[in-house]
Amino acid sequence: MKIIKSATLDGIDAICVDVEATFTKGLPTFTIVGMVNISINESKDRVKSALLTNEFKFPPLKITINLSPSEINKRGTHFDLAIALQIAFYNNTNLGLDEIFCFGELALNGEIKDTNSIFPIVLSLVKQGVLRKVLVCEESAKKLSIIPNLEIYCVKNLTDAMEFMKSSQKENYLFKNIKLEFEELSINGQIYYYDSNYKEDFKDVVGQDMAKYAAMICASGNHNLILEGSPGCGKSMISKRLKYILPPMSLEEILEKAKLQALDFKEVDFRPIRAFRSPHHSSTKSSIFGGGSSLAKMGEIALSNNGILFFDELPHFSKSVLEALREPLEDNKILISRVNSKVLYETKFIFIGAMNPCPCGNLLSSVKECRCNELEIQRYKNRLSEPFLDRIDLFLVMNDSFNDNKNRVTSKELHENVIKAFIKQKNRGQKELNGKLKDEDIEKFCILDDESRDILQKARINYKLSFRSINKVLKVARTIADLNDNETITKNDLLKSLNFRRR
Repeated sequence: MKIIKSATLDGIDAICVDVEATFTKGLPTFTIVGMVNISINESKDRVKSALLTNEFKFPPLKITINLSPSEINKRGTHFDLAIALQIAFYNNTNLGLDEIFCFGELALNGEIKDTNSIFPIVLSLVKQGVLRKVLVCEESAKKLSIIPNLEIYCVKNLTDAMEFMKSSQKENYLFKNIKLEFEELSINGQIYYYDSNYKEDFKDVVGQDMAKYAAMICASGNHNLILEGSPGCGKSMISKRLKYILPPMSLEEILEKAKLQALDFKEVDFRPIRAFRSPHHSSTKSSIFGGGSSLAKMGEIALSNNGILFFDELPHFSKSVLEALREPLEDNKILISRVNSKVLYETKFIFIGAMNPCPCGNLLSSVKECRCNELEIQRYKNRLSEPFLDRIDLFLVMNDSFNDNKNRVTSKELHENVIKAFIKQKNRGQKELNGKLKDEDIEKFCILDDESRDILQKARINYKLSFRSINKVLKVARTIADLNDNETITKNDLLKSLNFRRR
């Protein structure tokens, strides 16, 4: 029995699927089995129409297509091409595919189309080391051509695909791999990419020098940040400009971002600009963390992996959402469990929160009067628990004064400093940036001089710092030291770090 290789998604990872076919005597029927969903069952009509419009005559036999293994749920219209080829070559026992995987949705006229699931499936299989050659349409080939160690064969329609199967010179159908056309830097043999086009620039933010400095620290070390201030002081402007000054991305991170975009049914983008997700405060817990009645679908925190998760009007998010954030902020991963599936997502995002100082927002205003009483202000602030706030690296109270607008720093200047700090961290041999360092790595990389060690000991007693808080202070101090080009954490670096702790 001849087999054509394809695959399906199981959560965010792909599983190989063998497309098998039998043609037996009996009443002519066309059946697809193997725990398939409605999108695959509908492919019977697409495949039949595509074959008939390309002058192929259906055999007067009982056709059974099996997608193996049968115990796995399969979904997606990308099985159309493999099913059509099985039927088109029903009397040919050897197709000579040499482990070529086939993906593509068929139009009724036989044209082959791209689907959102093809890119994440192929990327997952390449990472697993089980896929080296793939047959797809031109639109899919353009997206897949950035994946290294992959041979891509490109066809436009079903007729071309059938010619490809018959051809002994399959190299004529090869699609050339492309190279990313962005600025790049090489560190210890690893290439990192970055984009110096700033669609939204920090020069548009008037004043707020301390907030810009905090944003630079946040970007340089992947630190979590909360900005508190009156409405209109620039909290959201700064947060939305942060994604353009984040550290360079490796090819693996760019591919991972594109994979998440495809799974979110968005247009795949290979720009080295990290993800920015900003859910509304009325969003449900499932939409933010992922879930569903049967399949564990991705939420905002999974889609913001290696990027930014921005919560505007932070205290207005539900208490359950804010408390549930504690695990992904601490462990950088989250397990979504359902009856039929369990999926582990990485959550190495930068958390940015923006909040007013009180319900009316005017508590810190120099021109407007606050209308809130002390009880209302306390209730508002109590929506953020201490365990949640303990996971925040940087906390800054912004003023509404625009007098400090002499230094109109640009995104380009900030980004250059971030890249310098990034290079220092990578040259030290860090796998993760400072904000995501594990406890054992803190002792290795966050080295204090004698004076700084004494200051930290006094701060621990005076501010009643927890073990987690001390680690946060050390991580931020390490980033400030990198920005100041210091090999060890100095007194000045540590004091600045302590200044950003919430008290």
